[in-house]
Amino acid sequence: MTAQNTSESVSQLVDDLYRSESRRVLATLIRLLGDFDLAEEALHDAFASAVEQWPREGVPANPRAWLVSAGRFKAIDVIRRRAKFDASLASIANQLESDTRDPAKQKSEDVEDDRLRLIFTCCHPAIAPEAQIALTLREVCGLSTDQIARAFLTAPATLAQRIVRAKSKIKSARIPYQVPAPADLPERLDSVLHVIYLVFNEGYSASSGESLTRADLSAEAIRLGRLLAELLPEPEVFGLLALMLLHDSRRLARTSPEGDLILLENQNRSLWNRQQIIEGKSLVERALSSARFGPYAIQAAIAAVHSDASSAANTDWNQIVALYDLLARAEPSPIIELNRAVAIAMRDGPQVGLDLIDAILARGELNDYHLAHSARAEFLRRLGRTSNAKEAYRRALECTEQEPERRFLQRRLKELRDIGAASAAAQSPNAPKYPGD
Repeated sequence: MTAQNTSESVSQLVDDLYRSESRRVLATLIRLLGDFDLAEEALHDAFASAVEQWPREGVPANPRAWLVSAGRFKAIDVIRRRAKFDASLASIANQLESDTRDPAKQKSEDVEDDRLRLIFTCCHPAIAPEAQIALTLREVCGLSTDQIARAFLTAPATLAQRIVRAKSKIKSARIPYQVPAPADLPERLDSVLHVIYLVFNEGYSASSGESLTRADLSAEAIRLGRLLAELLPEPEVFGLLALMLLHDSRRLARTSPEGDLILLENQNRSLWNRQQIIEGKSLVERALSSARFGPYAIQAAIAAVHSDASSAANTDWNQIVALYDLLARAEPSPIIELNRAVAIAMRDGPQVGLDLIDAILARGELNDYHLAHSARAEFLRRLGRTSNAKEAYRRALECTEQEPERRFLQRRLKELRDIGAASAAAQSPNAPKYPGD
């Protein structure tokens, strides 16, 4: 132990340690105790003990290991108290107490492995996808239940039930607290990356509500991506982190001061975050240098091409279309087809894009996806087919609950109505100023 510290300075130190180390300590306690709730209770007990003991006894040389050890012994005490009412718990306490390994001697990389194990446990495919997201944000990122509920516009009670069910599933299904074996890693890694990307997407373009973006949620996803890239340096991990950084680099340019949506082609590119772009492009290069890159790396490469363009007019649409061709083969989906159609339209003209989107919609796919209808409306508008464009914009409005996107679509409709009114007035001096639709 070091020399005595004042209560005030130790309290500040403990606060700093909680922000920087609590999730690491929790991950290790979950491994040692095999119980999420018990580990979380032990975590808070350990930090409370630190506030009480360190001013008197001094700050330990290895605070993280001290906290793990204190938390473990606090948990054993809790289990022994409960064993008075449930004899089956006594054997668990004995088993935990018989583990004589000293946490102070645990290697740093072992602690990081605990965090990686926790991510894979939270994202196990046996757990429902929405519960994977909630559990990961709660246990790995340390967000409160209320914070997660606000981010996803969900009632806190509903969110809490998801977390409880996920923890129960882990216990009842005996989901192992471990990193998958190499043979199982690709499939399991896909699940982890998918959860992180869903979190990012909800922050980058909220599914509903008053705000287009939720920067705190995007930041948490990027933080998870950095952690995963550090712990598991795989090409697709680099690809996902690059994709998130490149998209997030445009955040300040995506909305007006009033919170209105600004399309990519109209954004002030001087507001793009150049540091994120530099880092993202470097990660893209690392991912593509491997023969094992996949869809996230390809999407990141597309975002990198956009970041290279000084303006929308200078965008290399040939390269973007080629990358979408590659992406469509690697991971075929209607949404990728839609994005490819938009890129082709930017290269070859709106009629070509319109034909492609109509073919997607004719298959019954994306009928309720507002971006498909808004893209179709935009092509119709550019082709001068005003009546059809208004119909498509109205359909897009029916399919979105996000207010900035609704305002954007309503502005487009108003512009088309104004064009129609001006045209009618030019043809007939006695025509009404704003004809009915």
